[in-house]
Amino acid sequence: MPNSSSVSEFLLLAFADTRELQLLHFALFLGIYLAALLGNGLILTAVTCDHRLHTPMYFFLLNLALLDLGSISTSVPKAMANFLWDARVISYPGCAAQVFLLVFLISSELSLLTVMAYDRYIAICQPLYYRTLLSSRACAQMAAAAWGSGFLHAVLHTANTFSLPLCNGNTLNQFFCEIPQILKLSCSDSYLREVQVLVVTAFLFGGCFVFIALSYVQIFRAVLRIPSQQGRHKAFSTCLPHLAVVSLFMSTIMFAQLKPPSISSPSLDLVLAVLYAVVPPAVNPLIYSIRSQELKNAIWKLMGRCFS
Repeated sequence: MPNSSSVSEFLLLAFADTRELQLLHFALFLGIYLAALLGNGLILTAVTCDHRLHTPMYFFLLNLALLDLGSISTSVPKAMANFLWDARVISYPGCAAQVFLLVFLISSELSLLTVMAYDRYIAICQPLYYRTLLSSRACAQMAAAAWGSGFLHAVLHTANTFSLPLCNGNTLNQFFCEIPQILKLSCSDSYLREVQVLVVTAFLFGGCFVFIALSYVQIFRAVLRIPSQQGRHKAFSTCLPHLAVVSLFMSTIMFAQLKPPSISSPSLDLVLAVLYAVVPPAVNPLIYSIRSQELKNAIWKLMGRCFS
């Protein structure tokens, strides 16, 4: 039986057999990718260039934009190339790199969203201590911890996955290299590996979810005690974009990774993968720019400079 050393490449999922549908999928992914590049690029440039946005909230938003650009650039360009050239092949090292980068960036994003919930909690529940608890040094340390935790999580999962011998073919039922799909190719009993992956993922996601949920319970209690309607509206407007991003990101990725095998199907796996790996990087800039007048003003000012 061949093992992982004899597998030099993997075959990714083919969305369609006809050339017309392949080009349609290419155009769809290209539109989403360009929207993500434009939206996150504008946020990065606006936050960097506008001194009024040099605050903890926008510092974390800049990090989120970097992670979104990285995650969508890890999976979508390869899928677009496969659609355009009617190919399905990805090399073994390329697949390992894709798994590492995706786990690294997505795990870091989850940790960063947890840090951003803490930022909103301090801003609304303990505003007098905001500049003390969220100084420039503290923000840099929290952002570094988010990136570092994602890196360690990625090393663990990548080493765990690619140490398995593979003898059940080399076809993955996904448009990018995804750990559950690779585990299905293992010729050893991958049950324990799947349990390990599930436990580590559940611990990370569960801890972040509990922290975010508790933060927002305290935030909503504090907001409801604000006497003026205008004050409540302003407080809610600073939290709703983050809450929307967290809800979209965590609901799709938790269901994708923790769903029972009995309801798993190739079409459902594909839809969930698109929802957690492709859609958030494209819609996150839109969610934040709609609710933040400061960010909208900075982006319009930036675009005015470019066109003038």
